[in-house]
Amino acid sequence: MIEEVLPETVAAEEAHGHDTTGHTPLHPEEEPLVARAVAKRRREFTVVRSCARRAMERLGVPPQPVLNGERGAPRWPSGLVGSMTHCDGYCAAALVRATDLASLGIDAEPDGPLPEGVLSAVALPAEEARLRRLAAQRPQVHWDRLLFSAKESVYKAWFPLTGKWLDFSEADIEITEEPGAPGRGTFRAELLVPGPVVGERRLSAFDGRWAARDGLLVTAVAVPPPVSG
Repeated sequence: MIEEVLPETVAAEEAHGHDTTGHTPLHPEEEPLVARAVAKRRREFTVVRSCARRAMERLGVPPQPVLNGERGAPRWPSGLVGSMTHCDGYCAAALVRATDLASLGIDAEPDGPLPEGVLSAVALPAEEARLRRLAAQRPQVHWDRLLFSAKESVYKAWFPLTGKWLDFSEADIEITEEPGAPGRGTFRAELLVPGPVVGERRLSAFDGRWAARDGLLVTAVAVPPPVSG
């Protein structure tokens, strides 16, 4: 499902369910990162890294540990950019060569409403107004959760380019559903703070894609590389 929202140059791998059978075990270097974790956290940590190693192989990169960098962001092999996500019963990893994309962010969420009080903490007034219009047109999708997922993908694409935190209130996201394609669409995140510089260009917005199916929401932001010449 995650491949539906990513460019063709991206190698993406996903896993459904709670079973770790068939997934590669953790590398010794990764073990300390979850030494005290509960079983659910350890299982998701193991499966999502197994997905990442399969994606590495698809790009011709020897599988290797995925350790944590600054603020817990994954450290990828030289020459690659990528992102990982997991929610209950689903894990995914996406990797791409740094020559094809400057940055990448993915997120998956259950297609259910956000817990009470969360939307007001993450959404701008203009975003909430747009969500109400979307909900009136298509109540089958939990647009509040989709907005949250889109903001997560935006942050995951933002952080490797800036090394800085991006607050929920610092990106204004507009979600659009594709005409004739229910459960699929695009979003645009207008940055309300100075954006990252990619090559010689300062970005003012991130563009992404989303899909909703089988009780799952997925979002992705792919930042193009610098324009050469």
